[in-house]
Amino acid sequence: MTGIINYGAGNIFSLTAALERLHIPYGMVNTQDELAAYDRIVIPGVGHAGTAMRKLQASGLAEPIRQLKKPVLGICVGMQLLTSHSEEGNSPLLDIVPLKTLHFENRIAEKVPHMGWNKVFHENRCALFADIKKDAYFYFVHSYFIEYNATFTAAFTEYGLKFSASLQDRNFYGVQFHPEKSGEAGEQLLLNFSNLH
Repeated sequence: MTGIINYGAGNIFSLTAALERLHIPYGMVNTQDELAAYDRIVIPGVGHAGTAMRKLQASGLAEPIRQLKKPVLGICVGMQLLTSHSEEGNSPLLDIVPLKTLHFENRIAEKVPHMGWNKVFHENRCALFADIKKDAYFYFVHSYFIEYNATFTAAFTEYGLKFSASLQDRNFYGVQFHPEKSGEAGEQLLLNFSNLH
């Protein structure tokens, strides 16, 4: 069963609606003790990475998440939380993946935020992208991005520059886009995550 970290920084309704559509059983994780009840964990998130990190720490879940050995998926700000630091609020994050979350501003000529459908190219044979075509479109809404790194990048996209659309480090996965709003490809990704052990 999939546990959703319920720390007050999530787009939980659209995510739970997608899981229900796909008949993926889920529950909410509000405390450290509840983590044990689930086979895999999703960290949703929209808004400000620094604020989301403070909420995660206040919930008492930050350190237990770092210790998890089961599959963990961060979505949007949830993925950014997996990195070491965000320029948003100059905030230290969970520091699970040794990368930084950076602001598009002054780095690209394109409009910020990056909003809408964009082509995502997966690499490194990440299990999240099984049965998803190599250049599928996913839906993005964000002003901050995670630097591209060949070791940890599971998929990349380009918007003024090349950046990580998805990460993997051991049992930790992240997607910058919103799979729950990305049609068939997004649904396949959520199904793939629900089958990870």
